[in-house]
Amino acid sequence: MKRSKGKLTGKTRCIGKNSKPLKVTDIIKEFSLGDKVVIKIKGNYHKGVPHPRYMGKIGKIVEVRGKSYVLEIKDGKKNKELIASAVHLEKSN
Repeated sequence: MKRSKGKLTGKTRCIGKNSKPLKVTDIIKEFSLGDKVVIKIKGNYHKGVPHPRYMGKIGKIVEVRGKSYVLEIKDGKKNKELIASAVHLEKSN
């Protein structure tokens, strides 16, 4: 049988490091437009997870879509937009 090549293949160890029990405050976090945030994926919350390649990147919040946020990050020379849940975001200094 051929091995699966999903987007989390080989990445579960680095995602699992941050898997502390979630608090209610983690889920109901709110950010305003223009805030700088860091992408930190929580392994125990599977909704609104950005791709693991963007872990640790800093982005700016551009818009709100439902309970998630649209981020603009710089990937090399390109600007990209990601959609991520508030659980996987933390304010940057």
